[in-house]
Amino acid sequence: MRLEHYIGELLYRHNCVVVPNFGAFLVNSVSAQIDSKKQTLIPPRKLLSFNQRLSTNDGLLISHLAEIKKKPYDTLLDQVEQEAKKWMGTLEKGESLLLDGIGKLWMGKEQKILFSPEDTPNYLTTSFGLSTFTISPISREKLKEEVVALEERVPFSITPEKRQTLGIRPFLKYAAIMLLVLSSGVSAYQFYSNHQKQQQLAVEEEAREEVSRYIQEATFFESTPLELPAFHLDISKKTSEARHHVIAGAFRVRENANKKIATLQQQGYKAHYLGTNSYGLHQVAYASFSDGNEALQFLRKIKATVSRDAWMLSVREK
Repeated sequence: MRLEHYIGELLYRHNCVVVPNFGAFLVNSVSAQIDSKKQTLIPPRKLLSFNQRLSTNDGLLISHLAEIKKKPYDTLLDQVEQEAKKWMGTLEKGESLLLDGIGKLWMGKEQKILFSPEDTPNYLTTSFGLSTFTISPISREKLKEEVVALEERVPFSITPEKRQTLGIRPFLKYAAIMLLVLSSGVSAYQFYSNHQKQQQLAVEEEAREEVSRYIQEATFFESTPLELPAFHLDISKKTSEARHHVIAGAFRVRENANKKIATLQQQGYKAHYLGTNSYGLHQVAYASFSDGNEALQFLRKIKATVSRDAWMLSVREK
């Protein structure tokens, strides 16, 4: 008699199936789980276990067999007890007992039966058809948070490598043009001169776009600021007499500029809002001075003790 087959059938509908004079097989429902080491998702299932102490006949297994085999209850009870006796004999010999669809049993220390369940089948009927599958982590970009964070801490700079790239690119173009000119017999000097002017204009336009993009992404200037077009600032009357301003930062979002002003004022600086420049950035000053030497001394102090990215903006009197 393949008793394990009938035990498996009952485990789909009941949480405990007792084999008289042997023990009970129990199932407990567990939710879906993620195995981070194996990168797999395990669906909801019933976890199978064995309890040697629950060996008193509860009638469930025998009644199920009687309904299927159409035999008397007592007859089937004797057959099940005989099968259980064979199972116990196998374990007492030190051999393992393999029950198909159930698991593996063996005798441990102090005559205690140990049990290792099979991974399949899943006795939870609501998870029928679901199987373990491999998952891949999803990378999510928090662009808004990254922009706000970078805006307050990333210095503006154009690396030497970038300058070198801008310089090499037209050189290679000129070399290719010269080869074509020489091979075709056209006047090299005139052609090169005209094309050089066109390429120089294109390179200058590309450089202006590159600088504009870096300014929009950055907050502070690193080291000496680049030579940019003159800033047209909307300076309030309060600072109209002060022509020299020690700049703490230039922000794309006005709210971030206000936060910077509040922080600096809490630290004891006479920080204030200067207005927007020609690039649409909101400028914040540590302080403003009417005397250029005094402003320069303050700038050196800020660069030495607070921020190396500070710089000075001087506005000419109209």
